[in-house]
Amino acid sequence: MLATAFLSTWGAVHGHGPFTGPDPLNNVSSLQLFLLFAGVPFMILAALVEDRKQAAQAVSESEKRFRSVADTAPALIWMSGIDKLCTYFNQTWLNFTGRTVDSEIGNGWADGIHPEDRQNCLDTYNESFDRRQNLKMEYRLRRYDGEYRWILDIGVPRFSADRSFAGYIGIAIDVTDRKAAETVLQGVSRRLIEAQEQERTRIARELHDDTGQRLALLANELGQLEQHLPAEVGRQVTELRRQTFEIATGIQTLSHELYSSKLEYLGLMAAMRSFCKEFSEQQRVEIDFKSDDLPRHLPGDISLCLFRVLQESLHNSAKHSGVQQFEVRAWALSGDIHLTVKDSGSGFDKDAARGGRGLGLISMEERLKLVNGKFSIDSQLRRGTTIHASVPAGAGNDSARAAG
Repeated sequence: MLATAFLSTWGAVHGHGPFTGPDPLNNVSSLQLFLLFAGVPFMILAALVEDRKQAAQAVSESEKRFRSVADTAPALIWMSGIDKLCTYFNQTWLNFTGRTVDSEIGNGWADGIHPEDRQNCLDTYNESFDRRQNLKMEYRLRRYDGEYRWILDIGVPRFSADRSFAGYIGIAIDVTDRKAAETVLQGVSRRLIEAQEQERTRIARELHDDTGQRLALLANELGQLEQHLPAEVGRQVTELRRQTFEIATGIQTLSHELYSSKLEYLGLMAAMRSFCKEFSEQQRVEIDFKSDDLPRHLPGDISLCLFRVLQESLHNSAKHSGVQQFEVRAWALSGDIHLTVKDSGSGFDKDAARGGRGLGLISMEERLKLVNGKFSIDSQLRRGTTIHASVPAGAGNDSARAAG
């Protein structure tokens, strides 16, 4: 612009160019207008260039601060672009894996994942990426010393100022110690439930084979004694005999709840149907039981798990719901076995109940955890409660039967 102004002015002074003529005032005015219209775009362009330089500098400084913070963070941090390929790993990640950033970027980071976890990890990553959803995955990552460590990895999508998708940023932490503690606790829970089932079986047999038989003999002897007594005394003995039969029936029912031979010999569906019928008669309630597509043969721990969940759920519903009608559904879908127990009673506040859960609820949750099952409760005040349990059909382990 300075060069243009100098040449234009020199030409006008020396009588050269478009700004020469007989009237010097018009020549000066034309020259000023020309320089004004020529200079304004250059000034605007210069301002835009300066703004862009400042913005680029601010972005560069912001990125430097981010990298400085990320490199000193105790967590493993990564970033990826819109093509799913990773573009950044912080120094903590590189120190953990013992690899260079060139080895990790792109899909190179997946080489450090345990072969058994790699495909599931990549499937979760790609599926979340395609849906622009938060991702959460656990996998084993090889450390610099060759040991595989459990990693909890959480990623979230990034968006630019114009809301266009810019990739993902994630943070990962080593949870190996937590996983080890969970394994120990799971082993303790498994042994406790095994001991509980063994004690249930022992007590059930004692009640059925000893106490129940003795009460039956007592009732028979009372019946024989009744025939040789006066009428008034005979009526009293008859009443005692009736009460003895009721006690024997109650003990037999309790024995069946503690240990179900039908579950062992006839399968889950028959055992559930039988229990619902006996519970309905004993508690004087109505139970609508329906089952659909249940496999004929299930691992023992899965069958026992779902049977115990049914028992506990019905007992809780009968005790707290305030209604006498219940609905039980059992079905198989997509390789999972599902069970729901529903009532339309008083319901409860789930948030308030979390602080004071009973052992029954804890027991159901622990049993389901041991067979990789899921447990949920949907309850609303005065609108009823639905308990839902689901277990992968192939998750059982008969060697740990009580885990169900």
